[in-house]
Amino acid sequence: MNSLKQAARTITLDEIESILESMSLSHIIDSIQEGFVAYSKGSVVVPPVGEMLFENPPGEAHIKYGYILGDDAYVIKIASGFYQNRDLGLSPNAGLMLMFSQKTGRLETILLDEGCLTNVRTAAAGAVAARQLAPANVHRIGILGAGYQGKMQLEFLKPVIPCQDVMVWGLDQEELDTYVNEMAPKGYHIQTTLKTADVAKTCNLIVTATPSKKALLAAEDIKPGTHLTAMGSDTPEKIELDPAILQKADCIVADSIEQSYTRGEIFQARQAGTLAENRVVELGNVITGKSPGRTSNDQISVADLTGVAIQDIQICKLISRAISNKR
Repeated sequence: MNSLKQAARTITLDEIESILESMSLSHIIDSIQEGFVAYSKGSVVVPPVGEMLFENPPGEAHIKYGYILGDDAYVIKIASGFYQNRDLGLSPNAGLMLMFSQKTGRLETILLDEGCLTNVRTAAAGAVAARQLAPANVHRIGILGAGYQGKMQLEFLKPVIPCQDVMVWGLDQEELDTYVNEMAPKGYHIQTTLKTADVAKTCNLIVTATPSKKALLAAEDIKPGTHLTAMGSDTPEKIELDPAILQKADCIVADSIEQSYTRGEIFQARQAGTLAENRVVELGNVITGKSPGRTSNDQISVADLTGVAIQDIQICKLISRAISNKR
């Protein structure tokens, strides 16, 4: 038997959650931001997203994968969302991440995160977008989506946006009451609504975190000076923003321009004929100053974040490095 042969290291969800609890949110956010910069510099190889969409019951599975040029590892992530699982008492999210050696192609680490790391890196991306694009004075944060990601988006905004006044929209009052019960003890002053227009009319930083297949926000309700981060539209069928919002916006930013042409709010706006191709800039280039982002506090800005494999690479590296340092 080859004495060099070693089994892949398996990291359980309990271990992952323990590591995340020991990390500062700012550390995670900074790592994801570094990934966006590397991606926009052309230092990352990210093939097109693989996905499977299911109808009965409705669900989806995404396969995202890639590597940083000259790095040690490449990563393959599988994440699923089956939203009727809540009726069964199950989490709607599942999945795992696999880290392979770029030198040998061997599987080195299995992260049994059950969708946890996808949620974390998605929330961190929202914070990166807000750090770069939010107006200087955020007087109220609006969250569309009272589920797990809607809570995480608010948590991850804390290190970058000094605002505790929040309005949350959800599907029903029971969901909203649960949100308030969990998040209000953390220092937030939270109002709830069943009308998305209430959020648009009173908040100047809005995050949408839903699997909606119809637009939730109307262009006429968006006020000057508002920043919107759209998180949920990660398949060609999903949409959270009226395409006219992107037509109205002064600044439109994608995590990946290439990916946004096949999914997300930018895809939907192009399909509707409300968006010219030259109006979109990439988040990594905004971070480095290569492309302009928000240039005044009365502008409307939109970040369309469809989720890029570099985020999975970065969060995998954080966890793997932390495990190695403990052993």
